Amino acid sequence: MSRGHGIATRVAIVGASSLRGKELKLVLEERNFPTSEIVLLDESIAAGTLTEAAGEPTFIRALDEDSFEGIGLAFFAGVTASTAANWATAQRAGASVIDLSGTLAATGRAATWIPSLAQAVPPRLPTRADSAASGSAPPALYSSPASPVIIACTMAAGLSRFSPQRVILLFFPPVSERDQPGIDELETQTTNLLSFHPTAQTVFDVQVAFNLLSAYGESSKPSLEDTRAAIARDVAQFLAGRAPVPAIQLVQAPVFYGYAFAAYAEFASAPPVGQLEAALANLGVKFAAAGDPAPTNVSVAGESEIQLAEIKPDPNVANGVWFWGVADNLRLAATNAVRIAEELTASAKSAS
Repeated sequence: MSRGHGIATRVAIVGASSLRGKELKLVLEERNFPTSEIVLLDESIAAGTLTEAAGEPTFIRALDEDSFEGIGLAFFAGVTASTAANWATAQRAGASVIDLSGTLAATGRAATWIPSLAQAVPPRLPTRADSAASGSAPPALYSSPASPVIIACTMAAGLSRFSPQRVILLFFPPVSERDQPGIDELETQTTNLLSFHPTAQTVFDVQVAFNLLSAYGESSKPSLEDTRAAIARDVAQFLAGRAPVPAIQLVQAPVFYGYAFAAYAEFASAPPVGQLEAALANLGVKFAAAGDPAPTNVSVAGESEIQLAEIKPDPNVANGVWFWGVADNLRLAATNAVRIAEELTASAKSAS
């Protein structure tokens, strides 16, 4: 765990107008994160937008060279280009950086951290010895992964003690993973199709409404395959041989929010369902109570945990079991990032 960077009380959210940025602000407030000010930053097109922070009216400020002066902790929740252009400025100003955009993970510059998995799969974080070896080290960079990475790593870590022969995850991403433009496009397509009008296809370059997709249109960037590859890469890098790396596939679903998934695990000898549930529950996974409906995209809205239905054996494979789960994609990612910030703040206090 990184120590001694003196996390200050002022926090910045870069990409504050994005869905992730808005959710992050809510989670910081709901968890009473110790900060004297939440500074909302974004590209000039969103600057000047009136919003609120900690119950007080405020404006989203435009990013510039002085945006990070006095900032102790900077969250990057916007688009990749904005993170790439500004993370170094934040670090030079003395801020510790927590990246939710995936930019720093892709370049290998940041340490990926999932606090809920610290006991099962300890994070590989900068240490005081690292800082001493490099002299006056700058504040560390941390990557808070996307929701499907958190889900996949949690499932793999929870099942690892039972030595599964294979683990497979089929994800159904919501359109909100493409931020507000994805939401708007699904809404417009749905309305237009019901009224027999042509559909806009700016984001996905294909009809996503009333449809399941194994690929987007050629003009859509990133492609669904690129997204799948990024998730698989981040999962493999985080687990790094310490838990079985699952096979991963994505099918785009016509839903606004909530990352649903089906998972399959096969064992040489199937462990009791109760043991599987206990292992995953120890990592913060919430199971539906006996007799309760299975979790849905709607039922998990606003919840911070991965939620699973009752584990079911496969009818044809003696040692195979199936899982059905859903998580609020925005809330899960934001909560993980705030938990990283909480760990950093606690570490800085204990070192002072």
